[in-house]
Amino acid sequence: MAVAFQLCAFAQQEAITGEGRKVLLWGNGTWTYADSFSPQRIKALPVAKLEIPETAPHDIVITHTGFSLLYNEAHEQASWVAYVLTKEKTAKIYERENKFIPDPAVKTGTACDRDYAGSGYDRGHLAPASDMGWSAVAMSESFYYSNISPQVPSFNRGVWKRLEELVRTWAVENDTVYVVTGPVLTQGLSTIGPNRVSVPRYYYKVVLDYTEPGIKGIGFILPNAPSGEPLQHFAVSIDSVEKVTGINFFPSLPDDQEAWIEKTVCIHDWTWKAAQIGNSGKKNMESKTSVQPAKAVQCKGITKDGKRCKNKTLNPSGYCYLHENQCR
Repeated sequence: MAVAFQLCAFAQQEAITGEGRKVLLWGNGTWTYADSFSPQRIKALPVAKLEIPETAPHDIVITHTGFSLLYNEAHEQASWVAYVLTKEKTAKIYERENKFIPDPAVKTGTACDRDYAGSGYDRGHLAPASDMGWSAVAMSESFYYSNISPQVPSFNRGVWKRLEELVRTWAVENDTVYVVTGPVLTQGLSTIGPNRVSVPRYYYKVVLDYTEPGIKGIGFILPNAPSGEPLQHFAVSIDSVEKVTGINFFPSLPDDQEAWIEKTVCIHDWTWKAAQIGNSGKKNMESKTSVQPAKAVQCKGITKDGKRCKNKTLNPSGYCYLHENQCR
């Protein structure tokens, strides 16, 4: 019996029998019949606070008008920022203020202007200001330092901005998306300012489209560095982001739905036109800068089964985010 294969991102495949009766989906090393469970068959259920990751009993989730966050005092920035972006909220009514201030809701204190002054890093938004233009209060609160992280300027204004614009496009196309974003916070990071704000090496973003039909999820992990690479090259499963960050995303989903959505990702389920040219119609910043984009290479890392890692990386060390600890 003839079998046709369609290759998707990160070793996910779809096989359709010649008679067209059965579809198999590949993810996390197992085959599953799509007629028993597939994105097209997932039914959306009413779930409160779907965007909020799992928290520990001692965690204090801070809620603002347009987003929620969990602040990490040790690194003086949020571990994650979560928000719901609807098609209606992409309408920009209020302009950005560029008034960065400490977050009064963080009782231990946040970073401040002195931490970033002369550091060479941008005050990069986690929840983008452009996603908060639907409310004057939400726009103002997006400039709280709890929503800010030190970003390389050409990263913040380049590939990170492209990803933000792409997510806004997905919100318009899918009506609503649930977004969680933040820095990958690890030990040994360099710091800036008197408050010793950690400078992340990587940032992540996970996106859930929980609108029928075709419910789906996708994750991204990007180096804090300039890049002209297509955003598809940074796409990973949500499970992969969970392994790197230690954060459990979308725990309010029914267990079977969460397992399926987070273990698989197919880039062909998403549109990517906005990833090439920003919403303003101008080419992305990398094409204007003298910095040449790095070329992705195969990771030098060795997997647990003794084989070389197949991930591509832009990290100058030659190791991807999963095997950076092997760098000597």
